[in-house]
Amino acid sequence: MMAGVHQRPFANRLFTMISYPRPMFAGFALLRRLMALALMIVAVMWGPAAMAQDCAQAGSQGTAPASWQTYCWLNMTNYDDATARSSSGQNLSFTLPDGSTLTFNARVTGTNPAYNDVTAPSWSGSAVGNSAFLNIPGRPVLYSAQAGVSTIAITNIAITPPAGGGVTVYSFVVADAESSNKNEYIRMSTNGGSWQLLDSVPPISGSTMPPISGVGSGTVNITGTSGTVGAYILGSNSPTSVTVETQSGGLQGVMFAIRFATIRLQTQILGTRVNSADQLSFQIASTATGSTISSGTTTGSGTGPFTTAPLNMSAGIPITLRLAMASGSASAISAYAANLTCVNTAGTTRAALPSNLSTTNTSIGQLEFGEFLVCTFQAGAQPRLRLRKLLGSGGRRFDSDQFTVRIMNGSTVFASSTTTGTGGTVNAGDTTLTQVVNGQSYTLDEVAAGSTNLGNYTSALACTNATSGSTTTLPNAVGGTITLRPGDSITCTITNTRRQIAVLTIAKASTIISDPVNGTNNPKLIPGAIVEYAIVVTNAGTGPVDSSSIVILDVMPAQMAFAVGTPVTFTNGATASGLNTFNASTMVTYSQASGGVAPYTYTPTGSFDVNVRGIRIAPTGTMNAATSATAQPSFTIRFRAQVQ
Repeated sequence: MMAGVHQRPFANRLFTMISYPRPMFAGFALLRRLMALALMIVAVMWGPAAMAQDCAQAGSQGTAPASWQTYCWLNMTNYDDATARSSSGQNLSFTLPDGSTLTFNARVTGTNPAYNDVTAPSWSGSAVGNSAFLNIPGRPVLYSAQAGVSTIAITNIAITPPAGGGVTVYSFVVADAESSNKNEYIRMSTNGGSWQLLDSVPPISGSTMPPISGVGSGTVNITGTSGTVGAYILGSNSPTSVTVETQSGGLQGVMFAIRFATIRLQTQILGTRVNSADQLSFQIASTATGSTISSGTTTGSGTGPFTTAPLNMSAGIPITLRLAMASGSASAISAYAANLTCVNTAGTTRAALPSNLSTTNTSIGQLEFGEFLVCTFQAGAQPRLRLRKLLGSGGRRFDSDQFTVRIMNGSTVFASSTTTGTGGTVNAGDTTLTQVVNGQSYTLDEVAAGSTNLGNYTSALACTNATSGSTTTLPNAVGGTITLRPGDSITCTITNTRRQIAVLTIAKASTIISDPVNGTNNPKLIPGAIVEYAIVVTNAGTGPVDSSSIVILDVMPAQMAFAVGTPVTFTNGATASGLNTFNASTMVTYSQASGGVAPYTYTPTGSFDVNVRGIRIAPTGTMNAATSATAQPSFTIRFRAQVQ
């Protein structure tokens, strides 16, 4: 090595037990022998048994980008320099984490020997391995064996997926695995997508980066510079051929990685396990074959989250995320419910991914290039819901009052219970804890049973969840809805407190009196038919109606003419209303306005008046209060009209 050509001692970069003074040109031959000796010693000390040819993620991020776990660094343990420098090169094969196989041919030309496979970082001053992408397993670095120019031609790059998949797009990654100093360079070319700068790894000290050119094209040049420098990581999409040329002042290194997409699956347990022996196995599987690609298992009595290691998916195979009971569990998976949510931590989350999806087994299709998904099962016992009835101060308004509490799923009664008892005693009226369907919405309400009128009560709803930490939103009013999550055990109570108030009900019925064809014998609703309307008003409340406050407004149906010759009548019910004597001439007025609205100043004419569009009935006096569920004051208003 000539003075000034390479500015860091060999010993600092390969083997710290040996220290050599910086040689002058006259000592170059001696230096080469010492370098060879050092490499032999390193080979002896760093030469473990052969490992499977695979790829792996870095152990930790360092300064790497958020997508650092999407890089699967190729383990070059099986690289053989002599074979690679032969005329046919070396065929290399890598088993990728998703079961795919990456193959290519590596042919090396230039210096002899050219490269050794070593661990990362390749030396104490390398940026990759020291600043970013820390603790990469295996031997991912091809490290120059001597000064000079060497070229690695990587051809016939192919990824063969496992059954049921196909490779759509991937990124082939090249990184400066040492540091490019003065008079050194790395030149890379691709027949795939233009080179993209994926990361600029800062140096171990300072901020000097070597010059770089050609990003966004098919050829990139990294030119060395003096000092402690950083490194670059670049990627090309879907190439079949990549060539890397290194100019070394003695030491230079490159690394390769494959990127497609990454997924990490985790499970969070909500609430307590159905049985203390239960554990859940969460799995990433091939949708086509059902075979498990990666899995994890919950442990102990904790709630997690429990997680798998990030899994690089190098082939576009559809994958299924599933939850199953682990060996030794006491319960079946049907005893549990789970919500699945997937988030892309490397960018925008696409709409097709599950979000709070109720499932223990679902296919999410193919991952898209560059995604880093974190998918989480939130699992717990099947959710349960209880609705019960209580009475407030004073108990029932009438001893016969009873109530039916209901859990409604849409218009269907999912569970219900009707009370019994008198006074303040409430028997039944409790659905008990009932298993419901995870993720479905339920409405909590009540209806009156028998002759009960709910208007005699104010109602309040209160809910509690026995599962602490649940984010389920609890309703706070009768008729509110609730959507339960795994592990929820929710009890809701409707409390009715009686009140003293007038509670008016109104009902309208019609009866066909006669028609022009049949007379009064089974008359039909045909033109000319006479129809009688009956409006029944009842006070079911225990409070009287304010004096002269009852006003009935009735809109005349279309195609009907008011029967002027038939008076509007008033009749008390079985329990008298208590209102003043009825006087139709002062208490009944008419409207000819569209919609039967005010003013009520029209005077009907003829036998049947089509101009009457509304009737206003305003009896005077005070309507009595109900004294029991059956003794309820009422009255009936009747009038007639003709079909036109």
